Order: sequence, then C-alpha cells, then structure tokens
Amino acid sequence: MKFSIVSVMTKVTPTHHDYLPAAGRDALLPFYDLMTRLYGVGWAHRRLLSRSDLSPGQRVLEIGCGTGNLAVAAIRAAPGIALTAIDPDPLALQRAHRKSAEIDFERGYAQELRFGGGVFNRVLSAFMLHHLDDDATKSAVAELFRVVRPGGSVHIVDFVELGHTFSRRNHPTFRSTEATSELLYQAGFTVAEPDVLRRRMLGTIAFYTAVKDEVR
Repeated sequence: MKFSIVSVMTKVTPTHHDYLPAAGRDALLPFYDLMTRLYGVGWAHRRLLSRSDLSPGQRVLEIGCGTGNLAVAAIRAAPGIALTAIDPDPLALQRAHRKSAEIDFERGYAQELRFGGGVFNRVLSAFMLHHLDDDATKSAVAELFRVVRPGGSVHIVDFVELGHTFSRRNHPTFRSTEATSELLYQAGFTVAEPDVLRRRMLGTIAFYTAVKDEVR
C-alpha cells in the first residue's frame, strides 16, 4: 500500500529519490502507519480486498506496498495465497518485512517488473498510481497487463482529480476516473465502471477493476 501523507494534503514534496517515499519524506516514516490509520486507509484496503476475489492458491502481486499494510491485510483475509509485494523505498520495506514472514517483500518498480508473463492471478494497488507521471503510469499498466494471467484481474484504489485546477496544480498526477480507465483500456484490459466514493479524511477516491480477458 503506497499512501503518501503529502498526497492527502495535495502537495508535492521534492525528494532526492527517484521515487516518492512512503510518507512523502524519509523523516516522516516513523509516523506513517499512525497517519494512515487516522486517515482511514484501512477502510479503503478492506473495500479493495472485498472486490478482489482472493482465494487460496492464487499468486498475488501488490505494487507500491509501502510499509506492507495492504499486503498483511490480504494475507489475513485470504490465507493460502502466494503474495509478492514490491516497493522502491528500502526504508518502508524494512518495516514491511517485520510485519509478516509469509509475504515476499521485494524492492522494485511497477514500470520494470522482473516477473515473467502471465504469472499472477491478481494484482493490487492502493494509492500508488498518482505518484507516477503519465508516461510512467502507461509503462506500469503495460507491465501489469503482461504479468497477469488471462482471466486474472487488477484491482486499484486511488485518489481522483476533481475536475478543477486546484488539485491538478498541487498534485499534477491526480487523474480523473476517465483518464485512469482509459490507461487501463489502452493497455488491453476490460475495465469495469469505477466505484467513486467520498470520504471525509481521504477525499474522493475511486476503485477500479480491470480484467485480462481469456485467450480464445
């Protein structure tokens, strides 16, 4: 689960990394899990998992796992899945490793997945795609299509650009549901109508389901 405190506050924080740290800044990482609880991110995780149809024996990938909260919730909700969770932030991954020995936490980028084609039944992503610019998002979504098995699906929750200039100016990679759905469609997925909800602390968020059709 890649949730940035600065994202909720609609600010982009400069960083010397080639990724956005889990808490926006390395110095804020000790407060990350507390802040995500206060913002109600756990509710979004539970809703995302309820839409994902996880079952024992499935291979599952999470991109942008941060400190591992969604991954841990997934293992608890669906014991018996084989879960790999990746993130580029090594400090966040250190914390994630301490939460569960059942999950394969790895350093990696969604745009450059090391996995073979068609190996995962499900892919999960929580509050991560808005960290990427449009070109990087296109690359990431293409990679997701590559690694998902035919008949498998991708399940995403992310912030929504509200159609006014304020949110685009302060966080330029917030996207409309139409834009995100189009990126998934162009990658080859069949995309369901997004489920858009407003939460007091999180703001407007959307849940996406994208299916890689069976080969006929």
